[in-house]
Amino acid sequence: MSNLETAPVEMTCCPTAATDAAGLKVQLLTSRDVPLGGPRAMTVHRTLPQRDRSLIGGWCFADHYGPQDVSVGDVPGMDVPPHPHIGLQTVSWLFSGEIEHRDTNGVHAMVRPGELNLMTAGNGIAHTEVSTPQTTVLHGVQLWVALPADAAGTHRDFAHYVPVPVERVGVTARVFLGELFGSRSSVDTFSPLLGAELVVDAGASITLDVDPVFEHGILVDAGALRIDNATEPLDVARTEMAYIGLGAEAIELTNTADEPARLIVLGGEPLGEDIIMWWNFVGRTHEEIVAAREEWMARSERFGQVHGYEGDVQHLPAPVLPGTRLKSRENVPGNAREH
Repeated sequence: MSNLETAPVEMTCCPTAATDAAGLKVQLLTSRDVPLGGPRAMTVHRTLPQRDRSLIGGWCFADHYGPQDVSVGDVPGMDVPPHPHIGLQTVSWLFSGEIEHRDTNGVHAMVRPGELNLMTAGNGIAHTEVSTPQTTVLHGVQLWVALPADAAGTHRDFAHYVPVPVERVGVTARVFLGELFGSRSSVDTFSPLLGAELVVDAGASITLDVDPVFEHGILVDAGALRIDNATEPLDVARTEMAYIGLGAEAIELTNTADEPARLIVLGGEPLGEDIIMWWNFVGRTHEEIVAAREEWMARSERFGQVHGYEGDVQHLPAPVLPGTRLKSRENVPGNAREH
């Protein structure tokens, strides 16, 4: 997915060390609505990045969309023309619908519910995403992972993985990256990460045993969530994300709704590096971002050409850069324990 904002905000995230503390703290992140394209566009709920939290481990971008009926009315579904990425990986995960993916590495693949599609941009890639004619309801998340500096220039790549559902009392989990509930994804990542979909039964309480060197984010897609072992129990509504910093070994959750709750759990070790994120690019310097934009607009072979896309726009123009240098934004990993 492309970030189609006409004036994207640059982000720089700064590492810091965790401190020994006691007591579980939770930060509530509310989403903002972003139209994916023009006036008839589908709206997505964006929880990352934002002013109070730019990164969760290596996770640097989280869009949550649907359920949107794209079979009738004025909403055309998803149709994102060829657009570029550098320095990141895209993680596509659907709850319903189907999306056709094409990229400049020659990959033509379908994104389907419960199946991970992970694209590595590395030094440069372009791709398209189009919901298929068979799709009636489009619903899912689009996530990005910032690559560490030593992997930012890696080759383009693509991985597809179908996690086996794991059943525990009160919950069904699909672990698409990392490890949870004894289930481990076979997909390699460039930094330690966790990504999983959880469906929690109505009224059920569960405990996530998590890695204390990870930060975690829990995005609510459906139902209503309560973080029971927070300093003060915290309710998290649909489209909101609960952030838990370093030091948590267990996160206790209750679905307070009378219907199943669906959650996306993200985690990872703090990236430990400063990054700048602007439009669809992740880099380390202003000059790196400027060069990538110029090469994309010049149709450089750095990004290649997407073949088979039938839309009218064959090369999505990049937004205009701000008139000043792209600036850093502090991103301090939180601590899950009170002093």
